[in-house]
Amino acid sequence: MNFSERFGFKSIKDKIQDKSMDTDLKNSIWNALKLSYFDIENISYESYLIQEYNYLFGQIWVNHFKLTLDTLEDHIVEKYNQIKGIYFKKLEWSEIYDLIEFIVNTYRNPELNQKFIKFCNIIFKKELSAYRFVGTRLTKITSETEISEIEEALKIKDPFKPIVRHLNNSLKLFSDKKTPDYKNSIKESISAVEAMCQIITQNKKATLGDALKLIEKQGKIQIHQALKIAFNKLYGYTSNASGIRHGSGLMEDHDLDFEDAKFILVSCSAFINYLKEKVNKAKLKIKKL
Repeated sequence: MNFSERFGFKSIKDKIQDKSMDTDLKNSIWNALKLSYFDIENISYESYLIQEYNYLFGQIWVNHFKLTLDTLEDHIVEKYNQIKGIYFKKLEWSEIYDLIEFIVNTYRNPELNQKFIKFCNIIFKKELSAYRFVGTRLTKITSETEISEIEEALKIKDPFKPIVRHLNNSLKLFSDKKTPDYKNSIKESISAVEAMCQIITQNKKATLGDALKLIEKQGKIQIHQALKIAFNKLYGYTSNASGIRHGSGLMEDHDLDFEDAKFILVSCSAFINYLKEKVNKAKLKIKKL
């Protein structure tokens, strides 16, 4: 991780590429296009692929870029270079998504289109794009609300500052492009909620389950019963004998993925924000632990 990522100077919107596209993602999408549709070096000039490539390049030029046909070069290599030039020099991040969506809905080989879609979704996950192909259309998987919940929780101040460390750790583990650690990201998200409840109850040794009971017993703030039950169950899921926090069972489960870690991070951030507002509304004076 570079300096800005290590010290938290990049926002969640930069880490999860919502309204942007970094060079790694842009290059990876182009490589997928080249391997899937634009592999002109490996086609036989007597092959039917010449006709298919010319068709695709023509469709992109005229029906997507909305350029005149007489400005498209005749030779297939020159056509490829024209499209590559526009891709890297002129297209904004959203227009790159427009282009690949257009291609999978235009090219006349459904099997190849499906392979490209799978290829792209692997890239999107690795590079933390906020989008995925669902069918042949791109869909956003990370909403503005989800992003704002995480960012709001990361802004929390004393006496709740210790929870930010857990949230930053969760985000770092979740958003590491090379070696994401979703299981421990989930652990840190839950630990952030636990730390929040410990501070509210002024009991550093309380587990999340115990702290939630103590908050209810103290009666100074009211937590909606459905939310209390939900987080008790979530805590149980991650802390029982086969749970994440105890290092067995789910720690060996390789099915925990981006979507799981994102859901827990967003849910825990939202609950932290909820508790913070409850504390403010009750005008509680909370001391640092």
